[in-house]
Amino acid sequence: MLCFWGAQVREGFELVKPDQVKHGKCGLRSLCPKTAVQDMSAGRIFAGFIRDGKVSVLRLRSEDYDHDGKLKQLQLKNKIRLIVCGADDAVLLSDSGKVLIMDKSTVCKPLKGLENRQVIQIACGDHHSVALTNDGQVFVWGENSHGQLGLRKDHPGSPSAQHVQSLSGVPLAQISAGGDHSFVLSLSGVVFGWGKNSAGQLGLGDTTDRHVPTVVNSLNRKKTVSISCGGEHTATLSKGGTVFTFGSGGSGQLGHKSFRDEHHPRVVAELWGSEVSQVTCGRHHTLVSVTSSKMIYSFGCWIHGKRGNGKMIKKFVPFPVDLSTQYNHDYTIEKLVAGENHSFALFFKELGNESAMSKPNPSRGIVTLNERMIDRWVSERDSWVTIKREITKVFSSAACLNGSFLKASHEEQDFELAEKAFSKLLGNEKVISKVVKVVEQMLRSLNPNPVGVESLRIYFLVPELIGRIQKQQRTELTEALASKILQLDADSHKVLEKYWSKLPDDRLKSLVKIFRKASAELIGQISRGKINQDIHLEKFLKILQMIYKVCCSANRDIPNRDFIIHEINDLLDTLQATMAYLEDCNDVLDIAFKSYYIRTIKILFKFSFAADTASKWRMFRYLRNEWIQSIPDLFIYNDNTNMLRINRESLLTDTLEYLRQNIHSYFHRLEVVFIGENGVDMRGLSAEFFSLLSQSLLKWENKVLEVHESSLVWFNPDGMQANRDFYYLGVICGMALYNHHYINIDFPLALFKKLLQQSPTLNDLEELSPVEARTLKSLLEEDEDEVVDMFSFDFTVNGEKLIPNGDQIRVTKANRQKYVDLYVDFVFNKSVKKQFEHFSRGFFKGCPLDAWSMFHPEELQELLHGSPKYEWKELQQCASYEKCSASDELIKNFWTVFFELSEENKKKFLIFLYGTDRVPVGGFSKRSLKILLLECPDADDRLPEAQTCFGRLILPKYSDTNTLRDKLIHVINFCKVFGRA
Repeated sequence: MLCFWGAQVREGFELVKPDQVKHGKCGLRSLCPKTAVQDMSAGRIFAGFIRDGKVSVLRLRSEDYDHDGKLKQLQLKNKIRLIVCGADDAVLLSDSGKVLIMDKSTVCKPLKGLENRQVIQIACGDHHSVALTNDGQVFVWGENSHGQLGLRKDHPGSPSAQHVQSLSGVPLAQISAGGDHSFVLSLSGVVFGWGKNSAGQLGLGDTTDRHVPTVVNSLNRKKTVSISCGGEHTATLSKGGTVFTFGSGGSGQLGHKSFRDEHHPRVVAELWGSEVSQVTCGRHHTLVSVTSSKMIYSFGCWIHGKRGNGKMIKKFVPFPVDLSTQYNHDYTIEKLVAGENHSFALFFKELGNESAMSKPNPSRGIVTLNERMIDRWVSERDSWVTIKREITKVFSSAACLNGSFLKASHEEQDFELAEKAFSKLLGNEKVISKVVKVVEQMLRSLNPNPVGVESLRIYFLVPELIGRIQKQQRTELTEALASKILQLDADSHKVLEKYWSKLPDDRLKSLVKIFRKASAELIGQISRGKINQDIHLEKFLKILQMIYKVCCSANRDIPNRDFIIHEINDLLDTLQATMAYLEDCNDVLDIAFKSYYIRTIKILFKFSFAADTASKWRMFRYLRNEWIQSIPDLFIYNDNTNMLRINRESLLTDTLEYLRQNIHSYFHRLEVVFIGENGVDMRGLSAEFFSLLSQSLLKWENKVLEVHESSLVWFNPDGMQANRDFYYLGVICGMALYNHHYINIDFPLALFKKLLQQSPTLNDLEELSPVEARTLKSLLEEDEDEVVDMFSFDFTVNGEKLIPNGDQIRVTKANRQKYVDLYVDFVFNKSVKKQFEHFSRGFFKGCPLDAWSMFHPEELQELLHGSPKYEWKELQQCASYEKCSASDELIKNFWTVFFELSEENKKKFLIFLYGTDRVPVGGFSKRSLKILLLECPDADDRLPEAQTCFGRLILPKYSDTNTLRDKLIHVINFCKVFGRA
């Protein structure tokens, strides 16, 4: 049954004879054609009806026509299931998904641009139309005077269908078109609008037109389930039946008890609690229906009265349409249609649970992956041609995939469902291979500037697939994913990173593993000589870096070791072998390989989180050597110009004088000569130099440094020292790092954080000054609600005000965290601001190669101080022997004596042997120890000798253990004058 009311029309539309039209109250009429109306629509000029797949149209009376036309059946080959009428024309949709355009003369032609598409929904505005395909793509055509096509501001409009690329990837549930504006609704209830906004009909809070789809943020979380566009207003329906309206209210069509425009979505209060099931907008009025009560409400412009005698009235609140009792009991409302000056309700009679007449085809949804589909593919119950077509349909569309794995609420993805689906696909090699190929092509075609969060879901789904496929399928797909992520705009990156930060630990670790594995595979290929992989490698590392930063900023419990790529060591081994080979060969190809490896290392340097400390140290050395070779003019030795000649007795004074005279040459390779002593510095003497210099700096009368209760050393904050003293201290520390030596000054971790532009914390203060830190922690842990009286603090430290008028502000429970933060900042920053600035400038001068910034603060501390772990057994295990073996009696005696030494004497042995007691990064295994057995007749009269540059201990063949012990203890305590080379 069709019920209608409004402006005068031909009696019965010629669907039935005039005497078969039933008349109700207030001008309502109804009819029951012999062939049921399956769908209908009314616009400004036409009303169209579909019966048994055939279309009939009737021209409506208007300003140009003072009477209705006759009902005309269109002669079409295709069966039609949907019709929508615009201002001057109509759009038809066939059962097969083809779109036809009907012009003013009722001639129908296929729409160009959708020939190979299956359309599932159509919508028509005044002079533009919208279509949704089953693969989730939106197409538009018509005029673009106000941006209603959503393409861009300067697009002139188009008679053929144009793809709205910005909506690609959004799984859509519905489309709608109004006068000159358009809307779409996603499966999870996100609303996008664009086009004319003169009355606020886009709900964006202003009256500015939009030329591209824009999210209506005020409708977020409203669980919108349908949307309808009128001439210049819009209505939405939320789950539970709440109606929101916005836009033009001049005819009362918003239902807000006023004729005022609304620029934001506003609830129609009069319908609150009615559980509305449908809402539709006409030119100047709105219709809603409530299925449970079988009621229809209308508000806005209303033409009241009988034929020829009707008058125009306006209702600004919803009022019920007076349906007869028999309609309520015998029929159910299936569809409301609000036209230019007409309203229609399509009813179907119920017999038990079945309708007496055939209901219209419901709007089909986009194609989504389901379990039944996967089972058919894997078992190959259909032909391979059919399976491939379906795979392409689903996996070539980000929108289809994004809509495939939604939870019941449709608001978020069900990763367990995705995991199950992808695991099933692995059951058929042909299927999964085709899937991977299609997904890769889909990724490469994605829009880098997507609209809305939902379109980004594909970037969360694809890793679930990558994590389950084989290595040969994985690399290219991972590369395609990485490339597309990097092309995303800044806002999309923020959304992506926010989502990553909320992933469960296991899924976040899986994501890290995917890009770490891909990086490792490429590094392995590079190590094996495969060229041109560094570009792809950099992409993977950039994604890993994004995830790493997310983990750091969100304090996620993902350890740094999960990001380490151990294959970097293999690459460094290859580079080392290549460079050794090139010393005797100048083959152009080998030189090119070396350049390629160095270029790869420079890439790895930018992503230092992916390398362990030892690998970073090796990279630092390679980059340093490469940098030196790039400036050969600065590396010329003339008459020992760059040689540091010093006296042991005036070591600090001589060093400072050298630095003043060679202000531009600190970055040269350091060579030390102790005046009055034999020996060429092949790193042994310079190692001893920095060890001795460290002691001199701690005893420096200028008191640049002060030792705290923790035995750690910090800058003296009293400000009495010269700026150049801190500068030269920084230069010395930088030179030590640059020349791969150690400084025996126990700086706290806070110094290295500051050098790397990280902020020290209360934990850093606890390391430096435990007593101060414990007091501050006690302050923070105080549980009393009232003012903290047990601590007599104000906002000062040693008389310095932490904030203006700090001496007049007491520390309370409310402001204690601020006080602690300011206290820590004062100790590490404010009180030594000048000192650190000059130290930092000197450090950069002493180590001009910025590659040291690749290290974590803990690593940089270890590189300058040496490892804090003295694993003495490791020293024995890494030893090698000349003219003897580990099983020789003397060697066994030596190690027995060594392990009997005190901890202090063991460290003295290191100074004797290497010139420093610092343990190298990575432990003793990273330092050479060779023991040479010396057979000579006067062995008992000789002392052990150390060739510090080569890590060689020359050990005379002593006659007994006691002699060995005495000689060894003697030499390590007087190594300044005995046995050094």
